[in-house]
Amino acid sequence: QVQLVESGGGLVQAGGSLRLSCAASGRAVSTFGMGWFRQDAGKERAFVSAITWTGDATDDADSVKGRFTMSRDTAENTVYLQMNSLKPEDTAVYYCAATKDFYYSNLAKQQSYTYWGQGTQVTVSS
Repeated sequence: QVQLVESGGGLVQAGGSLRLSCAASGRAVSTFGMGWFRQDAGKERAFVSAITWTGDATDDADSVKGRFTMSRDTAENTVYLQMNSLKPEDTAVYYCAATKDFYYSNLAKQQSYTYWGQGTQVTVSS
């Protein structure tokens, strides 16, 4: 079992940047595929970005390609989401998740994930 705690959310102006962190405890992040999802009020939770358990490949939603970058630090047992050129439509609660499904094609599917953090709010003002 793994526990996930997100941090780094906040209020930022459009065009600004934030870096979200997801600290894991209980198990090493290198034994999971890790993902970021987001959910805005009244909308379904949506895939943002993921990294394979090997750490050598990432997948990003089309809406964030070129702006968001996911990475991990195995020494810190933490994954990150660097968010640049933020837009008001990026406003949402961002969730970190862990999966034992090692198929790359399944990383974008929230049903693949077993463990979830509590979420961190990101608000982008126009």
